[in-house]
Amino acid sequence: MSAAPELVWINRQRAVRPRQLRLADVRTAVERAWPQVLEAECRGSVLRRLPEISFVLISDARIAALHDEFMHDPTPTDVITFRHGEIVMSAETARREARRRGLPLPEEIVRYAVHGLLHLAGWSDGDPGAAADMHVMQEKILRRALRGLC
Repeated sequence: MSAAPELVWINRQRAVRPRQLRLADVRTAVERAWPQVLEAECRGSVLRRLPEISFVLISDARIAALHDEFMHDPTPTDVITFRHGEIVMSAETARREARRRGLPLPEEIVRYAVHGLLHLAGWSDGDPGAAADMHVMQEKILRRALRGLC
């Protein structure tokens, strides 16, 4: 598939108000990150085969249920990426982490989105070395994508 996939945003949670999420800014930053994510593609990438990538914001309770179902860990997590192009993110975890780290909430959501895109681009964080490499790439992409937004 040669055309870029459609990037779709869905807010399915109620704990964090839409005004706090600033999804217009988040979408802009992710669109800025897209070319860099494509440049970072590696073996195992599915990005160019996907007609659509969905970014779905959900609650801690819902992401904990998904985390348990697919990874046998019943605790909330930040982001889960499915190879069919769905990136599920916890808005509550993003809000907690943003506060803890002293960052704007939209920046944390963009971080989760880029992390998910990197998984679709073939990156893995399954072992400490791979996780460190993925983190470096993620933060490099974020620096450029967030410039002037958050």
